[in-house]
Amino acid sequence: MSAGIVDSHQHFWQVGRFDYPWMSSEIEALFRDYLPPALAGILKRCGIEKTILVQASNSLEETRWLLSLTDQYPFIAGVVGWIDFTAPNMGQQLEEFVTHPKFKGVRHLVESEPADDWLMQPRVLDGLRALAARGVSYDLLVHTRHLKYVDTLAQNCPGLRLVVDHLAKPPIASGQIGEWSREIKVLAMHGNISCKLSGLVTEANLNSWRTDDLKPFVETALELFGPRRLMFGSDWPVCLLAASYRRVLESFETLLSALSDDDRKRIFAGNANEFYRLPEPAGVVAG
Repeated sequence: MSAGIVDSHQHFWQVGRFDYPWMSSEIEALFRDYLPPALAGILKRCGIEKTILVQASNSLEETRWLLSLTDQYPFIAGVVGWIDFTAPNMGQQLEEFVTHPKFKGVRHLVESEPADDWLMQPRVLDGLRALAARGVSYDLLVHTRHLKYVDTLAQNCPGLRLVVDHLAKPPIASGQIGEWSREIKVLAMHGNISCKLSGLVTEANLNSWRTDDLKPFVETALELFGPRRLMFGSDWPVCLLAASYRRVLESFETLLSALSDDDRKRIFAGNANEFYRLPEPAGVVAG
C-alpha cells in the first residue's frame, strides 16, 4: 500500500491525567505519556493519512481532551469517545459531543467490567439505541466470553453500526482458535457488525511472534466478514509491547497481499472512511 492508509485504532494518554484501569507501572512500555508529536512522524513515514483516536478511559473529561487534540492535529480524523450509559443525563452527554464534527463513535471498557453481561443492562441498551438514532457508531472492547452478548445486542439494535475491536482478542499465543471461531461466526451473520484487524500482535507471544501466527485468525475473519467489513488498525502505542508501528503495518500488508487492490484499499482505508463517516476527499497527511 502507498500513502492514503487510514489507521482505525490508536490512542493517546497522559499518565495520571485520567483513570486508566488497565495501566500499571509494572508495564513500563505503556506507563508513560503518548501524545500526538510522538506519532506524527511515524504516520508520515508509513504513509498513514489519518487516524481514528480511541478512548482509553471511561471519562467524559478524557473525551473532551481527545476532541481538543483534533483541533491541533489534523491527522486525527475522528474520535471514539465515552459517555456514561447508566447516568440520568446520558442524553445530554451525547448531545454535547455530537456537536463536534470529529466525534464519530463511543466505546466503553467492557473488558474491565466484572459482569460479562454488562452490555445487557436496560440502561446500556437504551443508550446504544440512542447512539443509533443519532448515527453514532459503537466500538466493542470485548473478549470471546462476551461475544454471545454482542449477538444479543446486534439483534436488539439492528440500526447501530458496531465494530469489534481487535477481533475480540483471540487466543493467538495458544493457537486455540476453536471457541473464538465459533463465537465470532455468529456475529458475522449480523450485517451491522464489522471488525478491526488491530491489537493482534499483543495477543501473540510478545517476544517471539511471527506474522504466520496471526494468519489463521485473519483468514477466519476474512472468510466470515469479507473485505467490506474489516479495517486496519495499529493499536499504537499498545502494539509497542510486541512490535513497532511499521512492523504491525507490514505484517497486515503481507497477510492481505493475496487480495485484490480494491479489497486491500477497502481494508486499509475505505471501510474506516465509510464506517466512521469521515469526510471526503481525504484529509491532511500527518506531519
